[in-house]
Amino acid sequence: MAEDQKMIKMIIQRQDEPEAQPYEEEFEIPYRENMNVISALMEIRRNPVNAKGEETTPVYWDMGCLEEVCGACSMVINGKAMQSCTALIDQLELPVRLEPMRTFPVMRDLAVDRSQMFDSLKQVKAWVPIDGTYDLGEGQRMPESKRQWAYELSKCMTCGVCLEACPNVNDNSDFIGPAALSQVRLFNTHPTGEYHKAERMEAVLDEGGLQACGNAQNCVEACPKGIPLTTSIAALNREATLHSFKSFFGSDHHV
Repeated sequence: MAEDQKMIKMIIQRQDEPEAQPYEEEFEIPYRENMNVISALMEIRRNPVNAKGEETTPVYWDMGCLEEVCGACSMVINGKAMQSCTALIDQLELPVRLEPMRTFPVMRDLAVDRSQMFDSLKQVKAWVPIDGTYDLGEGQRMPESKRQWAYELSKCMTCGVCLEACPNVNDNSDFIGPAALSQVRLFNTHPTGEYHKAERMEAVLDEGGLQACGNAQNCVEACPKGIPLTTSIAALNREATLHSFKSFFGSDHHV
């Protein structure tokens, strides 16, 4: 019977536009087995009526793949940043409280602008340049032992959860965050990407790079993909020391 239908209470922090003041709105939706947070939000979108019975605007959020690959649906769920597509209602404490990640500018409701992450990837040249090299035949092969751990680093989906968890990423710091640093290690390891290793090392030694990391290690605990971010940062610190040493003693050496 309808009166026996289990209801899920959700408290959602909303914001109508980037400069608007945030506010909370409560919703009650019918429970379904195996619901995730995304399906709960879709239920609200189908019937945008709050817990007071008032019609309201549909809650806005970002999503793409729904398979924890795109990273777009990151939000703070019950105080912890995570992917809403894999956050199951049955595994969450009720009521479910949803908030946007505050490390990034809020665009509307639960959707944020993660542009700073992509700008950081540009800053550290996190790519393998191929201009002209595709005419040279097969490139160098990566040893299997190195490929296996490099693959773990390649799982990064730029979701922003590690930046949200990091206390050193804030309005008073220009720290680029652990995700970009880990990608430097990934592309420095690639046989072709390694040719631009020196440029990347200069980038991570610049303002907002390695020196801005406080080694809180929150990032590796928060990463939904289990990427060994702190291991990458430690490896980069060793590489940075060696790079600085070579740059200093070889600065006036001409070939």
